[in-house]
Amino acid sequence: MKHLEDTPWWICDSEDTNYCTYSDTDSIYMHAEPILRHRHSNFDEMNAEEKDDALENIAMEYEGVVTKSYDKLAKEVFRSDEHRLEMKTECVIRSAYFRATRRYAQWITKQEGIKKESLDVKGLEFKKANFPPVLGKFFKSALVDVLKGATQSEIDDRLKIFKKQILDGTIPLTQLGNPQAVKKLNKYTERKARAGEMFSVIGKGAPAAVKACIIYNDLLKFWGLHKKHASISQGDKIKWIYLKQNPYQIDAIAFLEWDLPEKMSTFINQYADRKKIFESILLNKLEGFYNDLGWALNLNPYQQMFFNI
Repeated sequence: MKHLEDTPWWICDSEDTNYCTYSDTDSIYMHAEPILRHRHSNFDEMNAEEKDDALENIAMEYEGVVTKSYDKLAKEVFRSDEHRLEMKTECVIRSAYFRATRRYAQWITKQEGIKKESLDVKGLEFKKANFPPVLGKFFKSALVDVLKGATQSEIDDRLKIFKKQILDGTIPLTQLGNPQAVKKLNKYTERKARAGEMFSVIGKGAPAAVKACIIYNDLLKFWGLHKKHASISQGDKIKWIYLKQNPYQIDAIAFLEWDLPEKMSTFINQYADRKKIFESILLNKLEGFYNDLGWALNLNPYQQMFFNI
């Protein structure tokens, strides 16, 4: 960018520093602290709202500079006096977390000139439909706290408390199940259970959720509950959870939250593997988050801390 002689230093300084934090399609995110410090000698004394207002004013100037460059681009490259390119200030972001392309979270404090306090999340795991809502809620709240300046020890403390609530049964299992819509249920049922058999023959490669659904239906029938309670069918929205060692040697089971027989509920509550649910679903996702923040390189320290391994 050095060839753009009339470009202000805060877009590209004398050392050709790149102040672009992130870009995607027609959006670009710029690191604003250098220009704010340059324009305001009292930067360190300014409060957050004053910095937001100052940044928005600078962004308005930036719009004009970029628009002029579009005019020049149209004339010199495309030999046209007209174009539809326009730079517009969309929002002021006080802090952000970028995981990968189109996977990020940002704390927005001003949008199109209007003050607001909101979290904008794109593509992160806890937003997905198959992520247990209660775990997603914790992940989201931890993310908000980090964006607002929370320390690792503060998040660790919250994680310990949340882990205890999962393991001691404070949080119901219905809130911990993996939500999912049932697909290809018939495809992986190679053969229904015969007389004297408890379980159907499940095809190789069956997804965990599908396998858990087939097992639920078989157990429902084996216990003679299938006439009073609904079996899981193709297209149903179910939840499934991991199980500990149990008399039936099954490692996961699905259920319909709206029609869960008491006997099935008792079985699930007795053998649910709450530790594995916490570890494989939430803690596994937090590993990348922690590493991105430079708080830990792997999960081992946390496994020792939380599970006494």
